[in-house]
Amino acid sequence: KIEIGTPIMFAKFVIALLLLTVLTGCNQWVAEIPASSEKQVALLEDVTVIRLTASNINSFSSPARSFVVSDLPVGRASDYLIGSGDLLNVIVFDHPELMLPLGSRTDVDSGFYVQADGTFNFPFIGLVKARGLTASAIRSDLAERLAEFFPNPQVEVRVSAFNSQRIVVAGEVNAPNTQKITLIPTTLITAINDAGGLTDAADDRVVSVQRSGRVYEVDLAGFLNAGIEQNNPMLRAGDTITVPRRQAEEAYLLGQIAQPAAIDLSQDQITLTQAISRQGGLDEIRADASGVFVFRLVNNEMTVFQLDTSSAMGLLLGTRFVLEPSDVVYVIRSSLTEWKDTISSLLPFVTAVSATRSIAE
Repeated sequence: KIEIGTPIMFAKFVIALLLLTVLTGCNQWVAEIPASSEKQVALLEDVTVIRLTASNINSFSSPARSFVVSDLPVGRASDYLIGSGDLLNVIVFDHPELMLPLGSRTDVDSGFYVQADGTFNFPFIGLVKARGLTASAIRSDLAERLAEFFPNPQVEVRVSAFNSQRIVVAGEVNAPNTQKITLIPTTLITAINDAGGLTDAADDRVVSVQRSGRVYEVDLAGFLNAGIEQNNPMLRAGDTITVPRRQAEEAYLLGQIAQPAAIDLSQDQITLTQAISRQGGLDEIRADASGVFVFRLVNNEMTVFQLDTSSAMGLLLGTRFVLEPSDVVYVIRSSLTEWKDTISSLLPFVTAVSATRSIAE
C-alpha cells in the first residue's frame, strides 16, 4: 500500500509512473546490438563478430551449400535386353519364306512377339529363348540352330517395337509419363526433358530415383550448373524418377528496414544488398547504416557479420555477400534516433504532468 500525503507527493508519484511507462515502451523490441567494436567486445562475449571488408568478402561470395555428388550407379550404354512383349524382326537372307508374310499389316505389326514365358516360335526350330538376351545373342542362337537346315545361314535380328522395359517420371514435371527404354540410352536429364521439363516449382537439388527397392537422391543441379557427370546417370528399366516440389528456404529481414519480411532463397542466389533493396532499403530516419548485421549459425555457433553501409564501398561489399537459408538480417537504430524518439514520446506526458502539478498545487 502506498500512502500519498500531499498534492506535491502525488504529482511526483504520477511523474515517476509516467516516466517508467514511457521508457519501458520506448525500449520494447529494440535489440541491444552495439555497432562499435569496443562495445561488442564488452557485451557480446559468446558471439563471434566478423566485420565485412574488401579483404574477406570473397570468403562469403558463394553459397555454403555445395553440390552433392550422387551415389546412384552411373551405368553405361549397353545392348538392349529383350523382354516379354517386345516385337522382333528376324531376317534370314536368301530365305524369305522364313519371314512372316506381311499381307495388309504394317512393318510394325510384322515380326515375332516375345511371349510371357520369354520365348518366341520360329519356323523349323521351334521355341527360341529371348528374354534377358541381346539381339546379337539371339542372332547367334538362330544361326547355329538353322545351320542344321540351311548351309551357312545369314541372320539379322532387330527389335521392331520396344514394349517390355519402361521408366516412370513423376512429380514436378510438366507432363508426367511412362517412357520406353530403347536402344538409345536414356539419362536422367533426357527422361525429364521427355516429360516436358521441370515446372517452376521443381526442386532439382533432390531428384529421387527409385531402383531395386532403394531410393537414391540426385542433385541434378550439380550436373546442370557444375557439370558433375555422376549426377546425370543412365537410367534402367523399372526406375521411377520423382521430382519434388521446392520447399521455401528463407532469410529474415528485421529491424530498421522499410519493409521487414522473410525472403525466399530457394530459387535465386540473393546477396545482402539485393535483399535489403527489395524490401525498400533502410529506414532513412531511424536506421544506423553502420549497423547492418547478419546472424548465422556456423557449426552450431552463433556468428554475426557486420556491414557498414554508410559508404558506397559498404553497399558494394553487400552485393558480394550471399545470404544463406535461416540467416537473420537485423538493422539497428541510430542512438540519435532513439534519443529523439524518447523525447518525442515524453513530450505529451510532460505536458500532462505539468497540468497535474498545477492541479495539485
